[in-house]
Amino acid sequence: MRKRLLLILLVILVAAAPASGSLFKNKFEKEIANETLAVKLARETVRGGYNLVTAMELKAWLDQKKPMLVIDTMPYESSYKKGHIPGAKQFLFPIQEMESWDRNKTGGKSLEDFKALLGPDKQRTIVIYCGFVKCGRSHNGAGWAVKLGYKNVFRFPGGIFAWKGAGYKVEKIDKGK
Repeated sequence: MRKRLLLILLVILVAAAPASGSLFKNKFEKEIANETLAVKLARETVRGGYNLVTAMELKAWLDQKKPMLVIDTMPYESSYKKGHIPGAKQFLFPIQEMESWDRNKTGGKSLEDFKALLGPDKQRTIVIYCGFVKCGRSHNGAGWAVKLGYKNVFRFPGGIFAWKGAGYKVEKIDKGK
């Protein structure tokens, strides 16, 4: 009986071996995807000249009432209106890198409009976010703030998905407004 049980266990292990190999392969493939995303973010950060902030750090700053401007770079109707970080202002940027200012990609807004939103204080803390790490909107916004001479620019790469994922509250725009 004991030999039979060991034989059955051995058969199950042998049968499961190919499946477990594919599980490991998926884990490793996921790590390649994570690495690719991390390197892309690191390169954008260096190229853009800004800093990064996590959801927990940003939440702490907001709780401490640290003076700063938070900018949501997502589309107004389909995203910002439905839920944004409390107090965030909206300014649309495109997903693809925007090397020169293009009003067609910023919802018709000019560089002067962006400067007006950022304000005159070049030392002001500015936090810019979009939807999630893969989204390039926040890279564009943060990069343009740095190009305009702002010194304390942070990109929140996790964006609204990380904010919600952490269980933090969002503001919404009422449909009646």
